[in-house]
Amino acid sequence: MDISNGSVLITGGAGGFGGATARRLAKLGAKVVIADLADDRGAALAAELGNGAVYVRTDIMSEEAIINAVKVATDLAPLRAVVIAHGGPPAPDKGGRTVGRDGSRVSLAHFSHIISVYLNSAYLVSSVAAQAMAANEPQADNQRGVIINTASIAGFEGQPGQVAYGAAKGGIISMALNLARDLAPIGVRSMAIAPGTFYTFAYAAMGEEKARETFGPLVLNPKRMGEVDEYAMLAQQIVENDFLNATTIRLDGGQRF
Repeated sequence: MDISNGSVLITGGAGGFGGATARRLAKLGAKVVIADLADDRGAALAAELGNGAVYVRTDIMSEEAIINAVKVATDLAPLRAVVIAHGGPPAPDKGGRTVGRDGSRVSLAHFSHIISVYLNSAYLVSSVAAQAMAANEPQADNQRGVIINTASIAGFEGQPGQVAYGAAKGGIISMALNLARDLAPIGVRSMAIAPGTFYTFAYAAMGEEKARETFGPLVLNPKRMGEVDEYAMLAQQIVENDFLNATTIRLDGGQRF
């Protein structure tokens, strides 16, 4: 996929994975739309990237906001790539094991919220983007666009307390193939990346040194946390290599639980 004369939409674009990917795809000549709620980081990143990059304040829980973000991208140039790398707002109540030590269960509201943040919103972005891509002029081999979702190794091997998150990410893994089959007639590819333990903004409260000391040894080889640019490197390869389609790639240094 040649994105040099196209636009790219990245949800969670001001985050670790999203920001690193934005930098790489901007270097390929794409006009990058950073969709996020982190106003300062998003605006600063857009200014850094140049080449028409814009930050669009986007609530991924809002269908209207997603439709708007896609429109911003298509107004800049044909939408050729979408990278879905967002998190979302915290759940309304606590998670944890399905039944905790105190005998209380995780609520349906908590489970439903996690599914909405990580799965429903990913489908929403994917479907709205695919609809826009269908109107693109095709490139070689009838290719009109590519959609990259972010799964997690928790979707394969969830840990205690990850029933909701694992179910959501398992849905992303399943969606990679099914979405590719649905979108093949319009020349749009679907892929997913399943990261292991990466150092992102999510660990900021813990502190970088402690996070790396705690989680790095869990990785098989190399014995460290992943770096966000390693995610971005893979995302770039997926964008550029049209024969990558319909699957989820683990990016975890061999980490297994």
